[in-house]
Amino acid sequence: MVRSGRRARLRRRAAVTTALALTALALFAVSLMVGRTFYDPAVVVRVIFGEVVPGASFTVGELRLPRAVLAVLAGLAFGIAGVTFQTMLRNALASPDIIGISSGASAAAVLGIVVLSLGQTAVSFLALAGALVTATAIYLLSHRGGFTGTRLILIGIGVAAMLDSVVTYVLSRAAAWDLQTAMQWLAGSLNGASWQSVLPLAIASAVLVPVLLASGRDLGVLRLGDESATALGVPVGRTRALLLIGGVALLAFATAAAGPIAFVAFMAGPIAARIVGPGASLGLPAGLVGVVLVLAADLIGQFAFGNRYPVGVITGVLGAPFLVYLLIRTNRSGGSL
Repeated sequence: MVRSGRRARLRRRAAVTTALALTALALFAVSLMVGRTFYDPAVVVRVIFGEVVPGASFTVGELRLPRAVLAVLAGLAFGIAGVTFQTMLRNALASPDIIGISSGASAAAVLGIVVLSLGQTAVSFLALAGALVTATAIYLLSHRGGFTGTRLILIGIGVAAMLDSVVTYVLSRAAAWDLQTAMQWLAGSLNGASWQSVLPLAIASAVLVPVLLASGRDLGVLRLGDESATALGVPVGRTRALLLIGGVALLAFATAAAGPIAFVAFMAGPIAARIVGPGASLGLPAGLVGVVLVLAADLIGQFAFGNRYPVGVITGVLGAPFLVYLLIRTNRSGGSL
C-alpha cells in the first residue's frame, strides 16, 4: 500500500508538471505571435532560428522574445524562491513579498532612481544589493536565541513596513519624471525588456535553480522540524543557510530584472501544493506555476482591457483576494503548505 501510494503521488506530480509545462509553452508561443501585428507560428519559428524576416525579425526577435523570456525566467525564479521560503519556514505566509525582501529591493531601487539618478543597469544592481542586505538583516535579527520561522516572519513584516515608509517618503519628494520611472519599476513591469536585462537573470537561474531543486529533499525534511531533520541526517544549519542564500539571490536577480511583480512568489507555492497533492516536492511545479502566472498576467494586462497595464498590476489584483483566503485558512487550520 505504501509503494502504491508513492507511485500514485509520483504519477500525479509528473502529470501536473507536464500539464503546467505545456500550458507555459502555449502561453509563451501566444506571447510571441500576438500583438498589434499577428505572426503565425511558422514565421515565429523562422525568426527564433535566426532567419531574417522583414518586420518580424525586429518585432518578434527584439521586442516580444526578450519580453517573453524575461517573463519565463522571472516567473520561474519567483515561484521557486517563494516556495523555498514557505516550505522552510513552514508557513504559507512566509513569502518574500510578505517578509520584506522585495521591499528591500524596492527601497534600494527607488533611492537609486530618485536620489542618485542612476541608469537601469545600476538600479538593477542596487536592487539586488538591497534585497541581499535586507534578507541578511532579517535573518540576523530573527536568529537571536535560536532560529524560529514565526519570529523571522514577524520581524520581516516590521522591516517591510519600515522600508515601504521609506519608499513613500522618497516618492513624495521626487520630480515628475523620476516619479514616473520609479512607479513603473515598483509596479513590476516587463515593458522595455531587452537581452541586456535578461542575461544576468538567465545566468543566475542557470546556477541557482538547479541548486534549489537539488535541495528539495532536504527542504522537505526541514518541514518536520530541526530535531527531526537532524535525526534523519540533514545538516540543518548548513542546509538552511544554502536555501536562504540561494532563494534570496534568485529572488533578487528576478526583482532587479522585472521589478517586484506582486504576489507571484506568494501564490505559486500554495497553488502548486493544491494541484500536486501532499508528499511531493514543490520546487519545479511552483516554478512552472510562477511562469504561467506571469505570462498569463502579461497577456491580460496587454490585451484584455482598453488600456495596457503592467504585469504587476494584474498579479496584484489576483493576489490580494488570495492573501485574504490564505489568512482565513491559516486561522482555521494552520499556515503550512
